Amino acid sequence: MDDTKNPWTVLKGATVYENEWIRVDHHEVLDPSGGAGKYGTVHFKQEAVGVVPIDENGNVVLVGQYRFPLQAYSWEIPEGGGSHSVPALGSAQRELREECGLSAKRWMEILSMDLSNSVTDERSTTFLAWDLSEVPAQPDETEKLQVARIPFWEGVDRAKRGDLRDSITVAALLRVALMALQGELPEQIARAIGR
Repeated sequence: MDDTKNPWTVLKGATVYENEWIRVDHHEVLDPSGGAGKYGTVHFKQEAVGVVPIDENGNVVLVGQYRFPLQAYSWEIPEGGGSHSVPALGSAQRELREECGLSAKRWMEILSMDLSNSVTDERSTTFLAWDLSEVPAQPDETEKLQVARIPFWEGVDRAKRGDLRDSITVAALLRVALMALQGELPEQIARAIGR
């Protein structure tokens, strides 16, 4: 038996809402058991990108901002959306520059994920960035951001305690921690964070 085939049958579908960033679709379906049902999906028009910037002192750079959907303040790695027509690295470089006023000479892709795949098709790609230098920040006019540098392992501890809750941030920090423990980090980063 091939479990990779789609067991869902879409009887009809319609877009019920759309804006510049997302499209919400309603589907009348037959579920895998053959029963009639409804399924709502959110299509993201951009790919999510994230950056774990680590400076020469072993600090990770975080961005703080108020997140409207959660009605809460959030500390995160620099992240945002990028056009599917632009390589993820180019979008990540832009986000680091815009949000933090930083550029990096060295980049490594460390993680790709599907985010909330029960209702969305949003995907993310995350990079490790180092050999940082300052450039003029260019935040989006709708964002009020704070930038902070904290020791990398403090960031990992904050993620483990649930003080950092953003999914891309948590996954990316834990990925870099695992790379450190397995000896997979570039030597410059491993020395800077003490592993």
